[in-house]
Amino acid sequence: MFVKKLVDLASKKPGSPNCLKANDINPRLVFHYGIPAGSISLAYDSIQKILAISTADGRIKLYGKDNTQALLESDVAVPSKFLQFLENQGILLNVTVQNHIEVWEISTKKLSHVHILKEEITSFMVMQHSCYMYIGDSLGNISVLKLDQEPCRLIRMQYNIPFSASHGNTSDVAEDNAVMYAFPQPTAESRRVLIIFRDGLIVLWGIQESKAIFITGGNTLHSLSPEVKKVTSACWACSYGSKVVVGYNNGEISLWSIHGSSTPKEATTMNKQELYAAQNIPICKLNLGYKAEKVPIVSLRWIFGDGRASRLYVNGASDCGSSNSFQIILLNENAESRIIKLALPLPDCCVDMEIISSISDRNKHKLDVLLLLSKSGHLYGYDDSNIEKYLLQCQSKSPPSLPNQEMVKVPFGESTITVAKFVTDNSDLSSSMDQDRAPAKNFPSLFPIYAKEKDGDNLYSTHFSGFAKIKNLYITGHSNGAINFWDASCPFLLLILSVRQQREDDHSLSGIPVTALSFDSNSRLLVSGDQHGMVRIIKFKPEQNSAGNNVFSLQATTRQGCSQIIDSLKIIKVNGAVLSICVNLGLGHLVVGSDEGYVSIIDMEGLIILSQKRFSSELYTGIISLQFENYRLHGSEKNVLFVALKDSSVLALEGDTGNMLSSNMVCCKKPTKALLMQILDGQDISAHKSYVSDATDLSKGNAIQDAIPKQSLLLLCSEKAVRLYSLMHVVQGVKKVHNKKKLHGICCWASTFHSPFSDSGLILLFTNGRIEIRSLPELSLLKETSLRGFTFSSSKSSSNPTICSSSEGETILVNGDQEILFVSLLFRKEIYRHLDSISQIYKDVIPINEGPASGPTIHKEKKKGIFSIINKDVKGNKAKLSQDTEAIDSEASIEELSAIFSTANFPFDIENRENAAIDENDVELNIDDIDLEDPSTKPKGQNILMLNKRVLNSKFQAIKGKLKSRKVKSTDNSGKEEHVDETTVGSVDQIKKRYGYPLAGESSIPRMAESKLNENLKKLQGINNRTTVMQDTAQSFSSMAKELLRTTEKEKRSS
Repeated sequence: MFVKKLVDLASKKPGSPNCLKANDINPRLVFHYGIPAGSISLAYDSIQKILAISTADGRIKLYGKDNTQALLESDVAVPSKFLQFLENQGILLNVTVQNHIEVWEISTKKLSHVHILKEEITSFMVMQHSCYMYIGDSLGNISVLKLDQEPCRLIRMQYNIPFSASHGNTSDVAEDNAVMYAFPQPTAESRRVLIIFRDGLIVLWGIQESKAIFITGGNTLHSLSPEVKKVTSACWACSYGSKVVVGYNNGEISLWSIHGSSTPKEATTMNKQELYAAQNIPICKLNLGYKAEKVPIVSLRWIFGDGRASRLYVNGASDCGSSNSFQIILLNENAESRIIKLALPLPDCCVDMEIISSISDRNKHKLDVLLLLSKSGHLYGYDDSNIEKYLLQCQSKSPPSLPNQEMVKVPFGESTITVAKFVTDNSDLSSSMDQDRAPAKNFPSLFPIYAKEKDGDNLYSTHFSGFAKIKNLYITGHSNGAINFWDASCPFLLLILSVRQQREDDHSLSGIPVTALSFDSNSRLLVSGDQHGMVRIIKFKPEQNSAGNNVFSLQATTRQGCSQIIDSLKIIKVNGAVLSICVNLGLGHLVVGSDEGYVSIIDMEGLIILSQKRFSSELYTGIISLQFENYRLHGSEKNVLFVALKDSSVLALEGDTGNMLSSNMVCCKKPTKALLMQILDGQDISAHKSYVSDATDLSKGNAIQDAIPKQSLLLLCSEKAVRLYSLMHVVQGVKKVHNKKKLHGICCWASTFHSPFSDSGLILLFTNGRIEIRSLPELSLLKETSLRGFTFSSSKSSSNPTICSSSEGETILVNGDQEILFVSLLFRKEIYRHLDSISQIYKDVIPINEGPASGPTIHKEKKKGIFSIINKDVKGNKAKLSQDTEAIDSEASIEELSAIFSTANFPFDIENRENAAIDENDVELNIDDIDLEDPSTKPKGQNILMLNKRVLNSKFQAIKGKLKSRKVKSTDNSGKEEHVDETTVGSVDQIKKRYGYPLAGESSIPRMAESKLNENLKKLQGINNRTTVMQDTAQSFSSMAKELLRTTEKEKRSS
């Protein structure tokens, strides 16, 4: 027995010439269409019109103009914390929860750099139209990063804003010190940045002055209230940067006024007390109902509008998804005292929002769309112009209707896909690739508002011209009973034919889900089965162009609507919902398997049920697969029907009568849910004809060469194992496994495929997204990969993805109405057209006008409203602020920030932070750290001075380099000598003299080197002397120990 197993294993080695090899396999995601599952955040490039959606598993989906789409996958599958574009530069920055900043180049769709920060990033803001960004951490510090274009990487600048300088109150709780937002001030981006801390403190920071210009807010102002609120969201509420809206975790929303001195001279003369506003209270508090329910404010967005149309979008984190969780109010200086608001009802709570814009090709007008991303990952769209219209007219006598909500989903009509088939013909792949089809921009947009604006419908179709010219035919059965035929030559599916099943009474769609499909392209025969057991046999006419509509309706008992392309329609009912269908054209028989365990053999010509038998099971009921096979039995060829039950049992029936060939079924010891049954023929495929069932999870069978000549095997895949049986044993009812492979994990889908050389393989998809590709019949593992974002639930209530595969391994996965994934397995040229063009997201740099995109509008008439408290200050200072900020921006532009950010404004703070980040185990031993003094005579605290000598050295070198650079700069610019302040020079000289450093006039470098060398030499000599003393002491101790040992031994002997 042991020798027989060794022989079997040797005959199954993967090195067989007819075996599929790992070099033939290249599993890859060819294209992703739709909204990825697990979406959590949005970002938008308003110049390039690119929308980005990040997911919880490290994917980023990009949507550009002309329906272009692309998917980015990070190496680490972790969620995003912040997502922002460097607008019009083709760069996307993604901050992960691991505090890694990923730099993505959109043109190449590759990750060019990853910048790792040790601090916990709590805020991230890009200074637009520049290459700089502010990084706030949990300790209250702000760092500045710069994007270096060549090579594309992030560099940490010397400029920083420490917590002690901006906040100042170091006694607060550490968790409240975090920087939540760092906003560049509008019209003064290169001069001011507004810092908002978690404890509510708001600081306007002067970049050139390197100090706080204005301070307000904070929990210390509300010490009488026992409630400690924390900032959760904020945004500017003014085009000039004079007002900011802040949302808190208790549902409060406050509007704060920001006062900033216009010149650096005024900022320097202000003391600490003058930094606080005279009225250190918010302008007003917006009562929108969030505070009563303690709903945290997740995000805020203010949009400038002409006249009274400026709006504030408020998103509250309500777990129940109430109708008031997302509200929009009018917020401008002309707003009435009474708040005008609009609440958008959402089925789920909103996690992020974005406003995108597009220009219609017809009338060239701008169309803005409000996108709301829900917690479940669905994306909803609203026409923003309708929102504005509603807010402005809601107080009139005839208020407008509420804005319509449009869900972003794949264009499959009003129903979801329940079953699908994919038929590919790659015999002439090169010629088919040359045939051009409608470009991607002619298809409707994924976003329904844009699609209706362009085409009036979200379902793009063409006239049906037959199946012959279609190389990739995708057939889908839907939950409403419709059957659609799609041209999948391009990943943008093109509807070519729709067959709809109508009711007899009102001619509406039947509404009964299609559960099984079978289609033979040669005979143009379509067989479908639904959940109520209705089986429809549709025969299409020979290839000819159809005139007009490509949507055809089928009634239950008539042939109305079938004259154009449908030759005949036959309908028959079986018991139970149809799960599997098998057609034998040679016999003219149709076999149907149902979920109740019935196997029905039907004569297609006379529409007569020849046999109907039921096979029950204790755990799983239903027939998942059927397949005809010509089998030599008792010296003659017979049509044998092989049946696979849902509990992984298999049996053989006579193809004509349906009688069992054996009284026993081949069963597993532990029944598990079966997924696939396929016959692997040991003879040449051309000499051995088989008829395969088209069940929900199956593809067409293909003959392969088995390791044992002329022996046919039956492949059975279940959730936990893959088994191979001999056909002879199945016919005889013998429970003998030819080969078996236990699976690690739960498999949810399986299919077979073959290479161009007829080498077959098996693809297994697991519930966690892992994909295994194994050879047949050896079952050896060839490749293993994973499909990110894939989820599969065993619950009947949840809707799982619909998966189908062609005989060449081309797989299409449809996840509800959200996304479509196109996966290929073999090493070969892609079968889809226009992949490069539809994935090209980034265009060339678009020239933009300098200055703000939309300037603020000053109205002559002003009504008393919620801004009436500060109207006097704003009215008097607005013209001056505009002129001053314009002058300041001309003096200190974005380009001049390089010199500012390259200089360390707080050098001691930078070094302390760098030294604090060094691990104690990584500190190298330096001879300067060696202490040769007697610890008993050494004063307390001198150890710290000795250990920090290297730090002092670097600090003095930094001071020296700074003074030297200033001197060289002044000499080159003016050619005149500048006198350094005597007090500054004197203080520096005193510090140098105190710590033993040479003065400025001395020849420092040789003397310092000589002094250092002598000092190190003395230390080494001292070490040598002490080592000699220690050795002598050790020897004396050793001799004393030996003498004591001898004395002890003598005493023991004498006693």
